[in-house]
Amino acid sequence: MQTTRRTHVCRIQNHSQVANALNRHGWSASKLWNVANYYARQQWDETGEVPDETQLKRELKTHPTYNGLHSQSSQKVLEELSEAFSSWFGSDDDRDNPPGYRKRNYYDSDDNRVHEEHPRSTVTWKQRGIRHDTKHDKLRLSKGSAHKQGHDFILCEYDAPPEIELTNIQQVRAVRNTTKDRWDLHVVCKHEIATESPGDAVAGVDLGICNPAAVALPNDALLYPGNRLREDKHYFQQEEYRTEGDHGPSKNAQWARDKLAKRKDHFLHALSKDIVERCVDHDVGTLVVGDPSGVADSDWGRHGNKRLDNWAYKRLLNLIDYKARERGIEVEQVDERGTSSECSVCSHEDDADRVERGLWTCSRCGSVAHGDINGADNIRQQSLTVTPPLGQVDSGTGCLAQPRVIHFSRTHGFQPRAPAG
Repeated sequence: MQTTRRTHVCRIQNHSQVANALNRHGWSASKLWNVANYYARQQWDETGEVPDETQLKRELKTHPTYNGLHSQSSQKVLEELSEAFSSWFGSDDDRDNPPGYRKRNYYDSDDNRVHEEHPRSTVTWKQRGIRHDTKHDKLRLSKGSAHKQGHDFILCEYDAPPEIELTNIQQVRAVRNTTKDRWDLHVVCKHEIATESPGDAVAGVDLGICNPAAVALPNDALLYPGNRLREDKHYFQQEEYRTEGDHGPSKNAQWARDKLAKRKDHFLHALSKDIVERCVDHDVGTLVVGDPSGVADSDWGRHGNKRLDNWAYKRLLNLIDYKARERGIEVEQVDERGTSSECSVCSHEDDADRVERGLWTCSRCGSVAHGDINGADNIRQQSLTVTPPLGQVDSGTGCLAQPRVIHFSRTHGFQPRAPAG
């Protein structure tokens, strides 16, 4: 039976009783991050290399700050820091900075620093640090040894969303809700899926930057432009740059960052859901998604590399995967290299046939197609024993050349517009 992971946000019923303990662990997570960050920067200055998570864990497991959290929670902080350094180290944009320290400085009227304060970071408990009392709806979260003062755990009484039963818990994250000035629990559970497959049809998905997704269905083709996402990114980044404070991000700058992150997350969730729902409508039982991981290994220049860094294809891959499996659709990930330079009708391969970014004309069979849809249909055919392409009949005017364009609106979601020319 297939399984999927879902995150459920739960309200803490006895918040006043556990807030101080959660605060201490949140501060400990920030302190451990800062200590590990300082060590990583030292190693970078001395060796020119950023230590990986294995090195960080080996060097810091005896540091006093490591004992502020349960051992697996401390490991999670170091894993996140290592991932942040890897992302920065791999960036080609000189404007990008390494991961910063988690602290907030306070200044007096003469612009002199008065004191600093650590923010309360998210704390993650893995399975070994969690005990679940299903009878009384309570979660026992193991404390770090530095905070065990009479009790070895934080006992949180939770209120789960309606019709949600917390079973097979994989992780629990204590997340500070700054707007409401309280902690919430984000509980990650593994659920079994008993949904039957919608059918035997196969669809292919080509992920991109300008067009986040192109979908080749058995008798249809869909194109999802990223105009709205780019507009939001441009607007909120301008707001962030204009409101950056003299001593770090201002409240408006932080608001702009958070707003952009929320809108991007909403867009990706809505996009993956729309793709899966349309696959269900077309009786798709197998969804073949092109994995563009190899694209990031090449040098695309300063501007191109920056766009790649901001490309959330892994996030979209994961969203499509779990949403499809919940509807009984099998998901296959295949290497997409070569799919954009091959004709989906006759399999002739020539990079020059992609005349423009959105236009494909085959120099052998004369087929005309939208470039992204041509790639999506090549991806789809990788899972077929017999490969009837979308454009086999009337390729100059069919859905291969003129896919349905699905535009995004924050009020109405994804809606089809006029065909692409």
